[in-house]
Amino acid sequence: MENPVPSLRSYLTNRLLTSLYLLWLISTVVGYFATINYANQPYDMVLLQRAQAVAEQLKLGTGHERLEYVPELPDGSDPVMPDRLVYTVSDSEGRKLAGTASLSTPLSYRRSKTGAVFSNGERGGEKTRTVSLVYPDPASKRVLQLHVSETTHQRQALIRGILANIVIPQLLLILLAVAAVWYGLKKGLLPLERLRNDVATRARGDLDRLDEARAPAEVRPLLDAVNDLLERLKQVMSSQQRFVADAAHQLRTPLAGLKTQVELALREDDPVRKQRILEYVLTSAKRSSHLINQLLMLARNEPGGQGVETFLPLDLDQAARDCTLHWVPFALEKNIDLGFEEAGRPAPILGDADSLGEMLGNLIDNAIRYTPRGGVVTVSVRNEGHQAVLQVLDNGPGIPPEHRPLVFDRFYRVLGSGQSGSGLGLAIVAEVAKRHDAELLLESGNEGKGSRFEVRFPLSSLRP
Repeated sequence: MENPVPSLRSYLTNRLLTSLYLLWLISTVVGYFATINYANQPYDMVLLQRAQAVAEQLKLGTGHERLEYVPELPDGSDPVMPDRLVYTVSDSEGRKLAGTASLSTPLSYRRSKTGAVFSNGERGGEKTRTVSLVYPDPASKRVLQLHVSETTHQRQALIRGILANIVIPQLLLILLAVAAVWYGLKKGLLPLERLRNDVATRARGDLDRLDEARAPAEVRPLLDAVNDLLERLKQVMSSQQRFVADAAHQLRTPLAGLKTQVELALREDDPVRKQRILEYVLTSAKRSSHLINQLLMLARNEPGGQGVETFLPLDLDQAARDCTLHWVPFALEKNIDLGFEEAGRPAPILGDADSLGEMLGNLIDNAIRYTPRGGVVTVSVRNEGHQAVLQVLDNGPGIPPEHRPLVFDRFYRVLGSGQSGSGLGLAIVAEVAKRHDAELLLESGNEGKGSRFEVRFPLSSLRP
């Protein structure tokens, strides 16, 4: 089971608060060590001065040492001076010669610039800070070591005070930052909340574009993608609505006629008249079947009906030749000379063979239907530059210029043409051409007679 994706607010809050916590933790650790360093400096200086004072009282390094003398040092009983100081004088081998305590003595020192070495330790369960000094005696050629140690109560109190003054304000700042982050996220995500409410409160069929004006710049690419999807959905739904409306409008009348004729045939006793009625029913059924096929082909080639995933490399010259041969018997019935002029070389394009066959079939059917008996219809393919041009030319009555922009609309028929049809043939041609990114042209035929339909496809580098 997949883990649920957290909300954007939770994700940002966790990331920002985690970062703030880590920053606070790092700053506290750094502040702690910096505080120890700065707190030790003044106390180390005082401790060194006290050690030097002890050395002066014991006259170390003078050759007249007073090791039996016991200097007065704070014993920790004074509230003002709560730290206790002890000292030890030893020889170079670390043997104690005098002092109020036995302090461990290192055998060698990394001497600082002041000649003093500081070290941390513990005595009687209390933390201590020790300074060690070396005093050579030139006369006796011996080396005396002085170790002065004090407890660190004052240092620790100072460190705690400094840390409190550092950590507490930082913690308050972190709390303020958390409040600022929460408020900033609330305000920053407000446009997304408005967008979500706009989408949630929309009517069921509302596919209008989402408002991009008040959206943050980071969200606009997402809105552009959503608006593009809404536009495509709108086209698909519009195509479906047009198809349903067209089908209902165009099928209502023929189906009603079929129903009436069948009822008449059932009541008719005369075999001759019944046969005539049944022949009419058959003719109406064929027309209805053709209309349904035309409607389905139109829906299939509308935007959103089918994409370009069915496109394959094909030779337009070969496809046009095969389709023209199919229509030769229909042309012969009307005594029309249907010819084909080949390109002489392949015309490779990317396309849907079924849709292209339907498109050319509608162009040839339209030409045969409107060309008088004994006329000529010519189908040709040629290559022009980067285009493959499919042309259907006839010498019929032609289409008046004022009707040419309208003949590709659905169910549009030129008045007075005297021909019956579904009114969808050229609409299918236009949709197929649009789906293949082809240019569709309608002009007068040779010497201003008839019609010339041209469909210009972009050539493809892929060979069928």
